[in-house]
Amino acid sequence: MRRVRGPLFLKRGSYRRRRLRDAARMLPFAALLLFMMPVLWAQDGTVREGTAGDGLYLFAVWFGVLAVAAAMAPWLSSEIGAEDEAGAEGRGSGEG
Repeated sequence: MRRVRGPLFLKRGSYRRRRLRDAARMLPFAALLLFMMPVLWAQDGTVREGTAGDGLYLFAVWFGVLAVAAAMAPWLSSEIGAEDEAGAEGRGSGEG
């Protein structure tokens, strides 16, 4: 007997939701990497005289991370609502 195979690829909507969720999980690690960049800017252990540029960089990264998280939030919250509705439909059809 032949097994019935499911579709080879995911639906476009579910694929995008999963990638968005993956991006949200990676955001703190990317932010940590960007926050550590000024440490790598020191050249051969020499003392840097001005730190104003580093401070501005850190605030810019902080603001950028907040902006990215705020941009992702509406789609992540709508994703949770869609999963709740799908779960309710699945539970409702199994009973009876």
